[in-house]
Amino acid sequence: MNYRQLGTTSLKVSSLCLGTMTWGEQNSVEEAFEQMDYALERGINFFDVAEMYPVPPKAETQGRTEEYIGQWFKERNTRDKVILATKVVGRTSNMAYLRGGIVQLDKHNITRAVEASLKRLKTDYIDLYQVHWPDRDTNCFGKLDYKHNPHDVSIPIEETLEALQGLITAGKVRHIGISNETPWGMMQYLTLAAQKGLPRLVSIQNPYSLLNRSFEVGLSEMAIREQCGLLAYSPLAFGVLSGKYLGGARPEKARITLFSRFSRYINPRAELATAEYAKIAAKHGLDMAQMALAFVTQQPFVTSNIIGATTMEQLKSNIDSAKMVLSAEVLNEIEAVHLANPNPAP
Repeated sequence: MNYRQLGTTSLKVSSLCLGTMTWGEQNSVEEAFEQMDYALERGINFFDVAEMYPVPPKAETQGRTEEYIGQWFKERNTRDKVILATKVVGRTSNMAYLRGGIVQLDKHNITRAVEASLKRLKTDYIDLYQVHWPDRDTNCFGKLDYKHNPHDVSIPIEETLEALQGLITAGKVRHIGISNETPWGMMQYLTLAAQKGLPRLVSIQNPYSLLNRSFEVGLSEMAIREQCGLLAYSPLAFGVLSGKYLGGARPEKARITLFSRFSRYINPRAELATAEYAKIAAKHGLDMAQMALAFVTQQPFVTSNIIGATTMEQLKSNIDSAKMVLSAEVLNEIEAVHLANPNPAP
């Protein structure tokens, strides 16, 4: 396993990060323990979770994923072996079960969220605390175009940063990051940190895969120049890039089979591009999912690639992708598919 510096910190995180959002919905606590044990054994020292997990989010299961990790820390005595990342939800009207239904990125919400996460995780500090999505109206979660709403009232980023600073001062959080952000949002965080002496970002967690390379357009240069690397989520596009959904197939217990709401990566253009990537993998004798993961991991703006799995077979294969180095020929063929059908599933 390779290790990379997390932003400007002294922390070295594994190039693969263990994603956890299926634990408590598609995976039991015993399966979660097995995944964590194996990942740690294989050199993964970076776990990513969120207060709203598992997904799909609902009141009955909210926080269960963090609870599983907390139980594992307590039973295995492994807290000091893991660099732990979690998240506070952004502004939403769809989670009435959280904090009285008024969820936004102010001091009240952020403080209550981190206290609850610490309790569930059975720890007194979080290594990386991330804003899960912006408090304002913007183009994230699959929207490429930005439509300005002059009447939007949101919590200022400066106020959010001040709240996060309080957590760092209290020793509850070591470093901060953002997620599902835009170039403007990232620059605001960095500029305010420099001007006001507030905490500086160390990471940005956005989607990035063969089917969604929109991060490259405005954020990749910033990630490199500002030493604020990408934690890439959905690198397999909810499993689409394993090829298992090609031809309209819906394998039993697979995420898109179980939850019809997950349509972000299923559309005719995405299926067309996926079929072409499958041909490249077959031509070169590569496992398709490993090829897709290796492409993400080797990008210079990526700090860590967040892998998730519902079975141990998937997890073992995903971790094995860390050993794969894609040839110039494979990369050229991938680029040709991308140019012919760019970002079909943002």
